[in-house]
Amino acid sequence: MARNLPPLSAIRVFDAAARHSSFTAASTELGMTQAAVSYQIKILEERVGAALFERVARGVQLTKVGRRLFQQSSAALDILSDAYSDAQGTNAGTLSISVIPTFATSFLAQRIGTFHMAHSDIAVRMEVGETLVDFATSEFDAAIRGGYGEWNGLCSHLLIPAVFTPMLSPKLIDEAGELSSPEDLLKLPILSEGDAWWRHWLSLVGLNDAAIVSSSEKHFAPQIVEAGAAVAGHGVAMLTPTFFQSELESGLLVQPFEQVGYDGCGYWLVYPESRRNAVKIKRFRSWLESETAQFRDR
Repeated sequence: MARNLPPLSAIRVFDAAARHSSFTAASTELGMTQAAVSYQIKILEERVGAALFERVARGVQLTKVGRRLFQQSSAALDILSDAYSDAQGTNAGTLSISVIPTFATSFLAQRIGTFHMAHSDIAVRMEVGETLVDFATSEFDAAIRGGYGEWNGLCSHLLIPAVFTPMLSPKLIDEAGELSSPEDLLKLPILSEGDAWWRHWLSLVGLNDAAIVSSSEKHFAPQIVEAGAAVAGHGVAMLTPTFFQSELESGLLVQPFEQVGYDGCGYWLVYPESRRNAVKIKRFRSWLESETAQFRDR
């Protein structure tokens, strides 16, 4: 049965214009004139039978029909790109990933060298940041996010459960005296006292959290920043022990109590469903799941 396909050259132009919300930017990316871009969009709109863009102050934006077409055609182009690269034997190349700061600094940076040794044909480009990347409009192949694993249109794989427990510097303990029970922590400065993890952990150990100002907006995000403040002796931080093993082993931080909390949050590898068969993503996922298996097993 013959496929009902649009002109692929027009789809390519449409994809670029949709990603940039600009015919001008699309023409620059594709090395075409703006008139040629407009012509290809016109051809596609005639085939579809509806407008795909509407003019706005600083460019164009997709119509409802355009958004639906872009979502599905972009995924189809990703699949086609991966299939073509795989056939060429060039699907490895560069893997671009967006990584949240704590995971990048306290976990991935110490281990990424082993991935490079095992897969010398794949260069990993890491960008560290808290912003949730839009895979449809960026060049990232995958990302590592914190959350509960539910993102529309994305495959997600749990890497490390985000368990949490209070940590502080030995200096702060010396100044405060002995910590004989969790209740003694409430006599000390609390970092990120508005963090829901504190309420969860205090409930876990049978304490009322009234001593913490629950309405406070004070929050040191991300964890790596809060850990730095704790090491400096500025207060007690609620942290994920997995990321701070070296600080615990060296004595820069102390975990005074064994109890750890868990609310279902974790650190996940995510990527578009359309990229699930990309060789470089499959290799990176396999390596990363192996590196983090011990933390999930706990």
